[in-house]
Amino acid sequence: MILYLYGMTKIAIIEPFFTGSHKKWAEEFTRHSKHQIDIFGLSGRFWKWRMHAGAISLSKKILDSNQDFDVFLVSDFLDLGLFKSLVISKYPKAKFYIYFHENQLTYPWSPTDKDVALKRDNHYAFINYSSALVADKIFFNSKFHKESFIDALPQFLKQFPDEHNIWSINSIQNKSKVLSLALDLPRLNENIQKIEHSILWNHRWEYDKNPETFFKILKKIKDKDIKFKLIVLGEKTNSYPKIFDWAKDYFQEEILHFGYASSRVEYWNWLQKATVLPVTSNQDFFGISIIEALHSNVYPLLPNRLVYPEHIPDNDKDNHLYETDLDLEERIIRLLNNKSILGYKLPKVTRYSWENSIEGYDVMF
Repeated sequence: MILYLYGMTKIAIIEPFFTGSHKKWAEEFTRHSKHQIDIFGLSGRFWKWRMHAGAISLSKKILDSNQDFDVFLVSDFLDLGLFKSLVISKYPKAKFYIYFHENQLTYPWSPTDKDVALKRDNHYAFINYSSALVADKIFFNSKFHKESFIDALPQFLKQFPDEHNIWSINSIQNKSKVLSLALDLPRLNENIQKIEHSILWNHRWEYDKNPETFFKILKKIKDKDIKFKLIVLGEKTNSYPKIFDWAKDYFQEEILHFGYASSRVEYWNWLQKATVLPVTSNQDFFGISIIEALHSNVYPLLPNRLVYPEHIPDNDKDNHLYETDLDLEERIIRLLNNKSILGYKLPKVTRYSWENSIEGYDVMF
């Protein structure tokens, strides 16, 4: 009803890193929205170079398109100040919004990245800060993400020699809203049965997901001669943690699947077969893989930090949020001996579906 009253908005999604979850979100928003949306993107590689120069390449695509737009919705990989300066003369009345899937200020950089030692990582965080400063609206994919970014700004700005501009944080805070990530959550296959005692990993194979702790705890459980099965999904990068190679060998008797699923259907089938989801990640601004597992009725064991408490209803927090590695290990062992979790269902996960989210999205624009 609101859309008919206020008219249709012409939106350009600007994505310098058009791959993975960024691509999926942009395409699904375009498909579900009642607004007119066009996507302008660059291939998802060389992320640092995209933050430096993506605005230049994408501004040319916009200007060459000769289309009219009311809103430019850009991602956190774009230097919005640079982009805005290049297109504003043609679009003087347009609004510029930024959506933070992640940010380089509070994201834990790899300790092997040379830019950390050279303090060049500050430059990419500064692009996020300056982009937020010039945006008309700022959207974060979770409350945790919004609060952690804003809370980190004072210390970040004070490290510079002078002119810290702490006052600018209020401007960013006043423009910031939470717009939870929305997902296409498929109808579950009722013919798929849970596999007893099966443990799931369905995240990217990267250091920030903390696979070392995950596999260390499973090793302790195996060494106690406690039986379980293991389903390892997720995409590995060129520099994936080598503990996955060790785990593939050490848990060869437990492994049901190890590696990237060949299709989304296969991926969702494995999720539906799994029973326990122990999460050890050191960073998550939203946690798509977590929501997908919960939608598939996998019993979650989540650290009581980061974004995870937002996903669990208050009356279920004691059952699903743990405090220490030992706490997690003990909970896994108890669940492996509890057949009642095979019929487990977590309520309210469908609030993240596009079906239930799109009205809220469309009103924002």
